[in-house]
Amino acid sequence: MMKFGETGTYKSIDGARISARRFLVCAGATLLAMLFVALPQRSFAASAQQQLQSFVDTIHSATGQFQQDRSGDGAGGQRSQSGTFAFQRPGKFRWQVTKPYAQLIVSDGRHVYQYDPDLDQVTERTASQAVGASPAALLFGSGSLSDAFTLTSQPDHDNLQWLRATPKTSNAGFTHVDIGFSGGIPVRLELLDAFGQTTRITLSQMVTNPTIAADQFQFTPPKGAALVKMNE
Repeated sequence: MMKFGETGTYKSIDGARISARRFLVCAGATLLAMLFVALPQRSFAASAQQQLQSFVDTIHSATGQFQQDRSGDGAGGQRSQSGTFAFQRPGKFRWQVTKPYAQLIVSDGRHVYQYDPDLDQVTERTASQAVGASPAALLFGSGSLSDAFTLTSQPDHDNLQWLRATPKTSNAGFTHVDIGFSGGIPVRLELLDAFGQTTRITLSQMVTNPTIAADQFQFTPPKGAALVKMNE
């Protein structure tokens, strides 16, 4: 049986702990990474906001690879993460870290599961909790992006066009996310979280609108794994 610790950590029956901060940083960053996949080639005259809206309107599924790095307070010594992702609208995704250690986050559209093999522990949240006003709303939301975010253009740099999405809610867990586009394709994401850390995600080898097997978005906790439920 699992319980929520008074200090803000989740505890399993064998004393293993997953901090709420670790879940927020990891899950937030991983959800963010899956939001942006290759767009069809657009005119270079299109603004970053127009390119993002085009992505939301036209890309229904995608697969690809990612590399994720973190910097800022408390990020010293953290190694780069890399792996693969897939998503299918609305609300289904799979984010699989393969290096330097294994970790898996899967959403079936109703629940989001985070599996840590080292701890043999699964954290379950409702999709509304995991997504809500998070960066994932840029992908999963069916309404206007401006309902949940303030979108502003940023100066070009590193040969990319930039857009900043700032959540309108105060409990999103991050300050803003900057999205860099190149030729109509979002290729770099930089998220400043509530802990003062910046997560940079580079996307590559992307395929848009493929057919993805349904079982890629299904998850059954491994036998014997501790389960933490954070349902509303």
